[in-house]
Amino acid sequence: MELLTAFQKNWIEKKFVTNGKPVLLAVSGGIDSMVMASLFHRANIPFAIAHCNFRLRGVEADKDEQLVSGWAQQNNIPFHSVGFDTQQRADEWKKGIQETARILRYEWLDQVREEYGYSVLATAHHANDSVETLLMNLFKGTGIAGLHGIPEKNGSIVRPLLFATRQQITQYAADNNISYRDDASNASDDYLRNAVRHKLVPVAEELFPNAIDKVSESITRFSQAEQLYQRAIEQERKKLIEKRGRDHYIPILKLIHREPLGTICYELFKPFGYTPQQIPQVIDLCSSESGHFIDSPTHRVIKNRDFLIITVKETAAADLIIVEGFPCTIETDSGRFNFSVIKTPQSIPADNNIAYIDAHKLTLPATLRRWKQGDYFYPLGMGMKKKKLAKFFIDQKIPVHQKERLWVLECDKRIAWIAGMRLDERFKVKNETSQVIKIEFTPL
Repeated sequence: MELLTAFQKNWIEKKFVTNGKPVLLAVSGGIDSMVMASLFHRANIPFAIAHCNFRLRGVEADKDEQLVSGWAQQNNIPFHSVGFDTQQRADEWKKGIQETARILRYEWLDQVREEYGYSVLATAHHANDSVETLLMNLFKGTGIAGLHGIPEKNGSIVRPLLFATRQQITQYAADNNISYRDDASNASDDYLRNAVRHKLVPVAEELFPNAIDKVSESITRFSQAEQLYQRAIEQERKKLIEKRGRDHYIPILKLIHREPLGTICYELFKPFGYTPQQIPQVIDLCSSESGHFIDSPTHRVIKNRDFLIITVKETAAADLIIVEGFPCTIETDSGRFNFSVIKTPQSIPADNNIAYIDAHKLTLPATLRRWKQGDYFYPLGMGMKKKKLAKFFIDQKIPVHQKERLWVLECDKRIAWIAGMRLDERFKVKNETSQVIKIEFTPL
């Protein structure tokens, strides 16, 4: 089937909804995007063109822009362009050139699309690109989610050429005398995709005739299978994860009887930054002692009795705060402290998140800080019996991750209150107390 006919048929079948608005085409000047522009033009689909000059190839990049703008002007097509100092941005962001260019490109393209009211953004990715993506994901070990290649629709982005192979696009360009520019970097194996394109794919095509077509057909089936897979995983997630505040609790007995355990654990812990290599460690954690944990870059999973608890890793910022006067409000990463001065109440309600302290006992400046090993206090109601905080937490069955978030109020090197838990006997309100410091703690 001739490419134009196949393009029109695919556009209708895939229902790329435009709501009557023009489509914004990302056109670099290379063969793929110039063929895409020609197909849109010949199919009478209203569109505009957007071009990014990344200023990485000097005069060659300027010639790309001249080709695209000239074609747009010749065919009476609205044209948008932008220039980036990509190298400078890469240095500022401490990212690679390819990643920096991609971020700059898509941010600007989406801005143009929204500002001018274009329906969707179309890119010229084709079947070979999708196969290359599948191969890279396969060797990276991304799991089933990486086997769907490049999606035809992703939010406001559409890829209407995914049905076509590079060979079909090249033949169309030759048959229709399409002008385009070759990017010299595409011939280099310095970038991973180019290495896959020039080394792996040709071998596959030599061993398996029509390899791109066959893998493209498999990609469609993988994508459909992934939808069923994700539904099953979501059911497992609902059965196994209970959210309590910021934390996620997974009952160990339920988890270890699920099959296939490795796959279910991978999908449960992947959103929290855990890699496939860490999943065996997570499974082993189920049979370890309480208090053991495994970290990802953003989270910590802790064995606590009958549960695995997934919690956000705390930052070390603001671990000590000076309280210089009342009233005041102090924000921490665990919650808000509101200090006020009141008259002695008739009765003191039982609420662990509110402390009533004899104002004459709480001298300034006081300190809000994280608890540490060696800390001790005299728990209210225990008749002036000294107790180390570490032992108190064990008695109260406080999980490791919760202990890390606890704050204590200290004055004159004495702990007055473990926030949200217990007041010190020495600071309690007595009959003769005339003024009280009320502290309300609102945990996050």
